[in-house]
Amino acid sequence: MPKLSVRDIDPKGKRIFMRVDFNVPLDDAGEITDDTRIQASLPTIQDLLRRGGRVILASHLGRPKGKPNPQMSLKPAATRLAQLLGKPVAFAADCRGAEAETAARALQDGGVLLLENLRFHAEEEKNVPEFAQKLAALAEIYVDDAFGSAHRAHASTEGITHFLSPCAAGLLMEKELEYLGKAVGHPERPYVAIVGGAKVSDKIELLQNLMKFADSILIGGAMAYTFLKAQGVEVGLSRVEADKLDLANQLLKEAHERKVDLRLPQDHIVAEKLDANAAAELAPTRSIPANRLGLDIGSATRADYAARIAKAKTIVWNGPMGVFEIPQFSEGTVAIAHAVANAHAVSIVGGGDSVAAVKKAGVEAKISHISTGGGASLEFLSGLKLPGVAALTDR
Repeated sequence: MPKLSVRDIDPKGKRIFMRVDFNVPLDDAGEITDDTRIQASLPTIQDLLRRGGRVILASHLGRPKGKPNPQMSLKPAATRLAQLLGKPVAFAADCRGAEAETAARALQDGGVLLLENLRFHAEEEKNVPEFAQKLAALAEIYVDDAFGSAHRAHASTEGITHFLSPCAAGLLMEKELEYLGKAVGHPERPYVAIVGGAKVSDKIELLQNLMKFADSILIGGAMAYTFLKAQGVEVGLSRVEADKLDLANQLLKEAHERKVDLRLPQDHIVAEKLDANAAAELAPTRSIPANRLGLDIGSATRADYAARIAKAKTIVWNGPMGVFEIPQFSEGTVAIAHAVANAHAVSIVGGGDSVAAVKKAGVEAKISHISTGGGASLEFLSGLKLPGVAALTDR
């Protein structure tokens, strides 16, 4: 890895400002409904505490729009973290200022403090240097373990690195960079990319970058209908980006020139309307009846895609194959999840819906790497520079 790792630093007796991703879902009573993101940061926190570090944790939660909002407090995260660590976690009611400074200075070796939601201050997302400097004043070392926020140049992910040194990657960040780095650096072949989702426009850079590495790209989701329409295929009432037909043709041409096998669905699961009560029907050909819309890949497409996935040595998956939230239109996505899990390949899954599909299919233990950062992994695989990664100290 080209960046300094938390393994390379000596934290003993030092205050460490550690950016984590505790952006967890809360119910109406303020209880955490899924602590996956807190669990994901535990290895780095425990490593620093075991080696005598004084850990100051900072995160955002939700979108409070730069003002304090009690419903988006990180207090429940402090409670849950204390349970997971089996030790007290101090909590500061602000992420900067006198109270935060006092709490930070009071930490002993092996102690841990969680600061209140960074986004209660508008300066966090605006990356205001004075705000970043106040955060930096709490500590002596910076560790970033929040890969999910690495594509944002915020005060706690980029600005703070101008005021603290060294700046190291946490274990979770390190794992993300290792797996995603392999996918765009030296992947084993055959390399199969699976790209789904609603819009071609959201995945232009990803598709163009994947064409430099992948042997096959398997397309699903509503974006497939824009490609099919561009080829002159009837897609009925399916969602199409009419202003992106030329772009879709251009991408198909580019794939052909690069000898990349860009595959589109050959059959579809369709319905009269997008509705949880709509009956799912199989449209057995590439074209869709005029009074139906495509909502998932059909059985022949699933078999075709699964056959290609089975031969792969590297698999990258971003985006669902259909309207995954509705059970009768989720089977294509779940079938792909099983195919990826059963392949003898390095498999990387990123993006909320793909990760949810892997969990729904019960195969998450068989995936090599499930990325914690949907937007960040998408940008990394698209060949874009991540400000939060670029800002870390080089090895």
